[in-house]
Order: sequence, then C-alpha cells, then structure tokens
Amino acid sequence: MALAELKRLRAFDREVLIVTSPTGTGWMDPGSHDPVEYMHNGDIATVSAQYSYLQSPLALVLETRTGLDQATALLDVVHSYWRTLPKDRRPRFYVHGLSLGAWSSMYATNLFRLADDPIDGAFWAGPPFPSRFWQQAQNAREPSSPWVLPIIGNGSFVRFASHFSDASQAIADWGEMRIVFLQYSSDPIVFYDPSSLWRAPPWMNEPPAEDVSKHLVFIPVVTQFQLALDMALSFGTPPGHGHAYFAQDYISPWVEVTAPADWTATDTKRLKAHCDIGYQLGCPNR
Repeated sequence: MALAELKRLRAFDREVLIVTSPTGTGWMDPGSHDPVEYMHNGDIATVSAQYSYLQSPLALVLETRTGLDQATALLDVVHSYWRTLPKDRRPRFYVHGLSLGAWSSMYATNLFRLADDPIDGAFWAGPPFPSRFWQQAQNAREPSSPWVLPIIGNGSFVRFASHFSDASQAIADWGEMRIVFLQYSSDPIVFYDPSSLWRAPPWMNEPPAEDVSKHLVFIPVVTQFQLALDMALSFGTPPGHGHAYFAQDYISPWVEVTAPADWTATDTKRLKAHCDIGYQLGCPNR
C-alpha cells in the first residue's frame, strides 16, 4: 500500500526520498521533517507506516517484533522498486528514525543487503541503547574520543552530532554513503547501561559532558535506579537535553546527510531561527 501511494503521488520523481520509521503510534517529529522539507524546497517525499496504537514504551515491550518486521518490509519493498529505476532519474534515498523509530530503522537497514545498490544515507536521532548498529558504531570509536560523541575512523562514513557538535567536522570528506547519529549527552534512552548495576557505564569514566551534573558519581545498584528514573523522566527535560530533541539540532545533521544544493552556513542559521517555535512543533508554514 505504501509503495502504491508513492507511485500515485509520483514520489520517485522527487529529488529526495526518505523512508522513516515512526514511533509506536505512527508519530513522526515535525521538528525533524519540516526543516528537511525547507532545505530541498519541498521537492521531497517521505513515507512511513504505523505499526501500533501503543505509545513507544508499551510498543517496545509488547510489539517489538512487529515494529522491526514492518520497518524491514517497508524499506525492502521501497528499495526494491527504487533500484529498478534509472540511476540518473531516481531520487536520492535516505532512511530516518527517532528513538524507537531509530531502532527499527537501523534494524531494517541491512548494509550487506543494500551493498550492490546502496542508499545515499541515514540519519538516526536518539538511538535507544539496545540498538545493535549503534552499539557497533560506539564500540568502533577512536579511543581518544569521548563515549558521548565518538569519532569513527576518518569520519567519511559515520559521524555523531549533539547539541555541542553538528557533524560538519571530520578528517576526511564524506564518502558515497553518509550516516549521522544525533544523541544528546544527557539522554538516558541512549546512554542507559544495564551493567550499571555493578559497574560504571563508559561515559561515567570520562569527564562529564556539559549538560551532565558533575555530582553524578557511580554507586553500585544506586546508579542503576538513577538512570532508570532518568529514562522515565527523559521527555520532560528542557528541549535540547534528555530525550527532548528539537528542530535546531536536527537541521545541521540533515544538511550533512542530504547535502542540499547551494546550501550555506547562512541558510542554516536562517532556518534555525525560522524553526524556533517550540519542542515537537517543527517550523511555521509561511
């Protein structure tokens, strides 16, 4: 049904195509999607499919398999059709997801399956700590880089962004595929560690990030409960902290991943000012 709708709307004639994995209820953050529409002057198509009526915490527990399977099926059917199109006339292809959507999108993005005709990139925000691809990227970091903002190789394939870094700086230029993770250093959904019951998470063995309390120290068992409570309250933090991702911090990563034509730093600044209307509200349509 999603593929038929894309064809009906001539989505494959657009400049950019994004396959997004939503949260449990099918919600997608306007703070992420509105800015990328502006960057490409609306010449963009985004497709997603709802898989649950439950909020993300319940969907994660009760319908985990459903979300992963549907994200995989959607990406597979859209990519299978996209790859049949002439390479010089088809849209650039990206995948995206926030939080639980990032987890299912990463699961669906099997890079080996895509190797013969790869997508152009991926942008994942607030990746939950169990995400295997995220874990692999984190563990591949350069030892001198911080756990909350790792550097992967020369930065030509995978980069990380936060409220303190926009993923624009790296040793090497981007390669053919671009992957960016956006993660706030104070986000417990990302940095919760089940092993904190008996040992300190890697980020607690480093100097605290700018928005992490210097008074937070590791205490066996106690730290586990602190981080669990942080997860429960992570949506109630001020925008730009915890799990409250907002438009200004989506913008630079989208620029890095999708490389809008003739885009400048001034354009980024103007778009950030235009989209500064509040958490989860996106951009004003004027």
